[in-house]
Amino acid sequence: MTQLREQMIDQMTVRGFSPRTHQSYLMAVKDLARYTHLPPDQLSVDQLQAYFLYLVKERGLSDASCRLYLNAIRFFYLQVLKRTTFDVTLQVPKRKQRIPELLQRTEIQRIIQACNNLKHRTLLLTCYGCGLRVSELVKLKLRHIDSERGLLRIDQGKGAKDRHVILPPALLAKLRSYWRTQRSEVWLFPNEQHPDEPLAICTPQKVFRRAKQQAGIDKVGGIHSLRHAYATHQLQAGMPVQQLQYQLGHRSVQSTLRYVHWVFSDSQRDQGGTDLISALALSDE
Repeated sequence: MTQLREQMIDQMTVRGFSPRTHQSYLMAVKDLARYTHLPPDQLSVDQLQAYFLYLVKERGLSDASCRLYLNAIRFFYLQVLKRTTFDVTLQVPKRKQRIPELLQRTEIQRIIQACNNLKHRTLLLTCYGCGLRVSELVKLKLRHIDSERGLLRIDQGKGAKDRHVILPPALLAKLRSYWRTQRSEVWLFPNEQHPDEPLAICTPQKVFRRAKQQAGIDKVGGIHSLRHAYATHQLQAGMPVQQLQYQLGHRSVQSTLRYVHWVFSDSQRDQGGTDLISALALSDE
C-alpha cells in the first residue's frame, strides 16, 4: 500500500487538492483496506458495495461523510488504479433539512465580550467581521492586510482560490490595537508555542466553544456559526447575493442562497452591506 499511497498523494497534488482533502481521502482508502483485509485492486464490486452498506448501516455515518468516502475511493480506483469505470452506487437515508440556529448580534456581542484574552477576542472578531472559514482564519498573515484599500487577502481558500474580502474600518482599528501587543513578523494570529507557525485549527474552535459557554449561549453550532451569522446579517443589510458569494468564496451562488431563509425583512436595507463590527458596539477593554 505504500507505493499506492504515494501514487495517490501525487495524483491529489497535481490536481491542487487541499491538505485536508489529502488527509480525508487517504483515511477513507485506509479504512477500506482495514475493513476488507484485502488489497484494493483485488476487491469486487460486491465487496465495495458491502463496505458502503457497512458505513451506512453499522457505523451510521452521515450522508456527507458517506459521500466523502465514496468520492475518495472512486478517485483512488479511477486515478490511481486507472480503472475505466467505478460501478458502485451509494444509497443513504434522505438527509434531513434543518435550519441552523442563527446567532443574533446581541449573542455575538456576549460571546466576544466573554473573551478576556485580547488575541482570542480579535480572532473571533475577525472570523465574524469578514465571514471567514476557520481554515482561512488561521492562515492570515500580516501582509494580507491592505489597510489603504480596506481589504483582507484570503490566500488559497477553499478550492485553492485567492480572493479579497472587505475589511471593515472598525475591525481594522481593532487589529491595529491588537497588533501592538504581538511579536510575530509573519502570522496575524501566531501559534503560542511556536510563533513562527500558524495556529492549529482546533484552537479557534476551542476558543469559540469556551466563550459561548461562558456567555451562556446554548445554541447548537461551532465557530462556523460566526460565518453563518456574517452572511445572514450582510444580506439583511442589503449586500447583493453575488457580492456575498464572492465575499464567502462560494463557487456556486446556490451555496450563498441558503442564507436567504434567515432574511425575513426587505425594509431599511443599506445596499452594499455594513460594518458588522461597528454594529456590535463593543467596549475597548
